[in-house]
Amino acid sequence: MNNSGAFTKLRPLSLLRQLSNCSDSTCLQAFSNSVFWLIYLEQGKITYATHSVEPFDRLERHLRRLSHQIPLLTSEVRVQVRLMFEPDSHSQLIEHDNNLRNPPPEYQAISWLISQKHLHSTQAAVLIQELVKEVIESFLLIQEGTYELAEQIDRMPRICRLDGEKILERCQVKIQNWQTFIPQISSPYQRPYLLINSKIEEEDLPKLQPDLINWMKGFSLCHLATILNQDEIQLARNLYPYILKGAIILHEPDPPFDKLPKIFEGQYLRQATPTLFSQSITEIVYTKQKLNNTVNSYSDISEGNITPVQQLPQISPPLQENFQEPTISNNINLASQRVTAATVTAQKIHKIVSVDDSPTILKEISRFLENENFSVVTINDPVKAVLSIIRHKPDLILLDLNMLGIDGYELCRIIRNNSIFQQTPIIFVTGSKGIVDKVKAKLVGASGYLTKPFTRAELLKIVFMHLT
Repeated sequence: MNNSGAFTKLRPLSLLRQLSNCSDSTCLQAFSNSVFWLIYLEQGKITYATHSVEPFDRLERHLRRLSHQIPLLTSEVRVQVRLMFEPDSHSQLIEHDNNLRNPPPEYQAISWLISQKHLHSTQAAVLIQELVKEVIESFLLIQEGTYELAEQIDRMPRICRLDGEKILERCQVKIQNWQTFIPQISSPYQRPYLLINSKIEEEDLPKLQPDLINWMKGFSLCHLATILNQDEIQLARNLYPYILKGAIILHEPDPPFDKLPKIFEGQYLRQATPTLFSQSITEIVYTKQKLNNTVNSYSDISEGNITPVQQLPQISPPLQENFQEPTISNNINLASQRVTAATVTAQKIHKIVSVDDSPTILKEISRFLENENFSVVTINDPVKAVLSIIRHKPDLILLDLNMLGIDGYELCRIIRNNSIFQQTPIIFVTGSKGIVDKVKAKLVGASGYLTKPFTRAELLKIVFMHLT
């Protein structure tokens, strides 16, 4: 089946409903504002959905939520998944013809997690349900764009099949919940900042977790909710009174999240049926199979809404599997306390050391991070880097891969041999084409890599992944 056309603000919902009510198997490809969406349907059931804006950031957030109930989803496993399957960040926007030749990379990563016994197939179905809902929520907000219906991928392993109509209803309720904060909040990717020097009295400060205050510089509402393992709507509801008072201001989303459609009063909501889902979006009925209570605080499966598919084929990763897995620090404290003016100013400022023989790169990293509640130490002489790192004892190290005198691999190995830094995240900063020997990087103990040139959002994404 090959069809194409253009849609206006009413078409995303009606188009998906039409596809959900037919027996065709297809992939809906939509394009708007330089972002593309892929929604896979099999006989009217949704098997997966993704969009081109940071798909592995999206996967990381949902895996992190699941990790609170599934011990096998360690930070080391999540890092390994990204190193193995995440494409170069500058190659994400692929031509539509290439998108359908293979399953999306993050879908391959989920399949690999199942094949390696890190996830049960039913747990993976829960994960996919949450990913699909987030993607379709943004899809329903598109004002205008183009679409095409293409053939399904024959070799794409089926993990689950979702009831499209119920997914749409829940997405509409979630959007309606966000719209209660209009015009103050226009996107879940807006970044809240607490004005410590504002005229708000101490007793008027939000009764929030200290770590929320600590990270309320640079991270979006969506990412903050993940850090604290909270529902996004509830977090926004807690912050909303202080946004109205002016104690918290919201910055616009960082690129590329600014390309996603904003929350608006869409006419398509007139077609919604909110009475079917009048409770909070997080209050969903469990299926009879409770997954041994492993995912019950992350998400739920409504009976008849999701059908896990058994006998998933083995997925081979694009890299060798006999790696020495890196260790990741995880020092976030989730204890809930009352935040006062004293505790706000006393929050830990994470120290980041950046080693690079380019003054321009060092200056750019400092500019990106020093206004985001981080202390940045720059080192432009790699030969002297080890002694300086020992002296500063950073929480995270950014390490250029290609430097004169000593390369990043050797410097990483030397740092890892020091017991003080065996669990310190070490991120390779690599060349403009993103060429890095991922096997060698893991063998010397690297925790990840960042590709030059990088944006502020990409740098903060790495920090978010390894320091929270």
